Amino acid sequence: MLVLRKIYDFFDSRYHVTPALEVNVTKKLVPRTLGWAGCFGGLALFTFLTQVFTGALLLMFYKPDPARAWDSVMFVKSNVSMGWLVQRIHAVGANVMILLVLLHMARVAYYRIFKPPRELHWVSGVVLFFLTTALAFTGYLLPWTQLSFWGAKIGTEIPRAVPGFGPMLVEWARRGKTLGPETLGFFFSLHVWVLPAIISGFMAMHFVMIRRTGISKPL
Repeated sequence: MLVLRKIYDFFDSRYHVTPALEVNVTKKLVPRTLGWAGCFGGLALFTFLTQVFTGALLLMFYKPDPARAWDSVMFVKSNVSMGWLVQRIHAVGANVMILLVLLHMARVAYYRIFKPPRELHWVSGVVLFFLTTALAFTGYLLPWTQLSFWGAKIGTEIPRAVPGFGPMLVEWARRGKTLGPETLGFFFSLHVWVLPAIISGFMAMHFVMIRRTGISKPL
């Protein structure tokens, strides 16, 4: 602990970490009427960070190849120390994050916090919800099991209902006429790189707007 303290003091003396934490975290004032339901947004952020951490650990062993995807998942669960726990936390965390975002949106809708000047908070929150759902859906295919395969087949069939562009969207999502190796590689890229980067950007914008307008004060 003494070594960690010295390291922290080293960076604190140069980058003034403590004043920034006091202003934004430890000594930040919040409305007295803010209850436990106001924590859903912060818990969703914590879950997202947990997903990033556990996903990075799984990425060390996962193989985005239809012939080896399931074997790599089983290797993590059976041969890697505590791998089964990391994999389970990552799998369950996707559902938990969606639930927390929904609860956060329900609270905002119930207290009508989306009214001016916070209407853009709601818009960015809705976008984050759809991005979170897409993140969970793209990760569903990665184990390449029968369940995930058919789940992805049904999910990618939904855009076919769009008039005119439906078949084109389906072929774009599957990277071809049917699900195959290209589909797995495409979903893997979306799940690991594209969607997390976009979500991080929208989260940053969401929190900056909250800092500008302040935390809501429901009656």
